[in-house]
Amino acid sequence: MKQHPLLTILLLALLIGGCAVGPNFKPPPANVPPAWAGVTNSSGAVTSSAPADLTAWWGKFNDPMLVSLINEALHTNLTLQLAQSRLLQARASRGIVAGPFWPSAAANAAYSRSATGSFPATNGFLTGLDATWELDIFGGTRRNIESANANIQAARDNIHDAQVTVCAEIALDYIQLRSFQEQIAIAEDNLKSEQRTAALTRKRLSAGFVSGLDVANAEAQVATTASAIPVLETSARQTIYALSILLARPPADLVDELAGAGPVPLTPPEVPVGLPSDLLKRRPDIREAEAQWHAANAQIGVAKADLFPQFSLTGSINYQSDLVRTLYAGANRVWAAGPSVSWPIFQGGSIAANVRLQKELTDQASITYRQTVLQALDDVENALVAFAREWDHRKALNEAVVQYRRAVDLSMQLYTQGNTDFLNVLDAERSLYTSETALSQSKGSISTDLVALYKALGGGWE
Repeated sequence: MKQHPLLTILLLALLIGGCAVGPNFKPPPANVPPAWAGVTNSSGAVTSSAPADLTAWWGKFNDPMLVSLINEALHTNLTLQLAQSRLLQARASRGIVAGPFWPSAAANAAYSRSATGSFPATNGFLTGLDATWELDIFGGTRRNIESANANIQAARDNIHDAQVTVCAEIALDYIQLRSFQEQIAIAEDNLKSEQRTAALTRKRLSAGFVSGLDVANAEAQVATTASAIPVLETSARQTIYALSILLARPPADLVDELAGAGPVPLTPPEVPVGLPSDLLKRRPDIREAEAQWHAANAQIGVAKADLFPQFSLTGSINYQSDLVRTLYAGANRVWAAGPSVSWPIFQGGSIAANVRLQKELTDQASITYRQTVLQALDDVENALVAFAREWDHRKALNEAVVQYRRAVDLSMQLYTQGNTDFLNVLDAERSLYTSETALSQSKGSISTDLVALYKALGGGWE
């Protein structure tokens, strides 16, 4: 029995339609250390390798205002909206590349009126349908769809990465704002104390107990401390503006809400950080880099498919007549159907060059993935050591503040009794102000170091 050529093409497509040229993507093996080097029990910070629950980590600071700001930013931030738009773009692109996988059809119609020499003019009516189906025998279209699906996954992970970044930026700015406000309060308290000291020196000058030098030094110290307050107020106001922008609000929109001083958010007593292997699943930038690697790998198959013949099934049916009423009569029907093949014989080496290009792009994506993993490990280790050592720093500063307060009291007593020089009083007051400011900054640093740790661990998007 003679077999129809069209049936032969269909059987061939069914036999090898499951094949796709190009390498299959294999998820990379985990190449991470078994444990974090920076996990430690410091004098105040406790980090452990226990499984980490990083969902909505900002709630662990027990600051309702911080929680409110982050929750609003997750709905309004423009960077997140841009990332969401890119996901929709990736999905639309997938629809474009998936189109050739299915048959295509086009309807056509035409009308003409023509005449030849002295013969009367005649009408011409034409209508028809053309269909084409390119058989994806060597998997070029399927590889393109695979690449598009990987790009969709990368766009999803880009949203998650943007969420991690935005949450961390809100928390960092908020903690800095509260730290600036606390430093302003410290400066104002020290300014009042120094003003009292200056008033005392003026009284002692009037009584003839001290020289004008003591008064000048006291007034200079007052002016020096007063000069620091406007700088801190500027930093605090600019931080409020930055928070407003992150919430997609005008810069001054949060001034009334945040201008009042509040405490620096406190860190939880224990921070479980999990294992390094958890990072590969949790960090969205690692997942995004892996998806981009997958997308690039699939493009090798797309390029290789161009080296092989392309098989298509084509068909058409047309009706042509000079009268509308007889247009669809059987005698006016013309149809055709059959297979076709196209095989590029010579393209100047461009197809082979494209295969090499896609391989190099895949290698670059692989390198980018490994760089992203190493950077993530580095981020966590840096955050761990900074968080732990800052607790030790804070403990020492707290002891310094206690001792400098004692020194201020003792030096003032000795000065009023005439048993010490006024420079000792000034030195004690300056040292107290410096240590109190450093202690406030350290409190903020502990919280910001923890935010950096949460961000490095990839928390906040689950």
